[in-house]
Amino acid sequence: MFNHRTNVNIDNRIVCYDIKELGKQLKKIGMLVVQDQVWNRVTINRAAHKSTRYYIDEMHLLLKEDQTAAYTIEIWKRFRKWGGIPTGITQNIKDLLASREIENIFENSDFVYMLNQASGDRQILARQLGISPHQLSYVTHSGEGEGLLFYGNIILPFIDRFPKDTELYRIMTTKLQELKEGKQS
Repeated sequence: MFNHRTNVNIDNRIVCYDIKELGKQLKKIGMLVVQDQVWNRVTINRAAHKSTRYYIDEMHLLLKEDQTAAYTIEIWKRFRKWGGIPTGITQNIKDLLASREIENIFENSDFVYMLNQASGDRQILARQLGISPHQLSYVTHSGEGEGLLFYGNIILPFIDRFPKDTELYRIMTTKLQELKEGKQS
């Protein structure tokens, strides 16, 4: 389909699939190919008694198309039994919540990490996840590293002041200005 063999070793311990440049015509099939590849990795790792972590950035995009949404729900429901740990990431919670499939994902998620939310998103999330007005205050105009953790039926507010002068922070930061400054040092 892509007219040549891959030069990516998909047996590496960490593999990142980037389908950003596939274009509109190939994006849907690209998402399905990635999901299928991940499912194959989970199957292989299960036989080797290894767990597989699957991080899905911009997850709301997978829920826009019926086929990729159905596959995503299948993954979400079955991965844990196979040693898979799916993690969905999105800043566009409204788009994610617009999917009729989101209830299946929330019902099959033991852990949700929520940071500051826009007003409209907060109200939808409050209804969807049963968040009280007091708990909602922790994701209303909250600062960096502040929010709510959902674990099972426990909702826990948190404040994490991660030290910025560490190597781990330098590796993890997504702030472009800090990344630029880090390259100069």
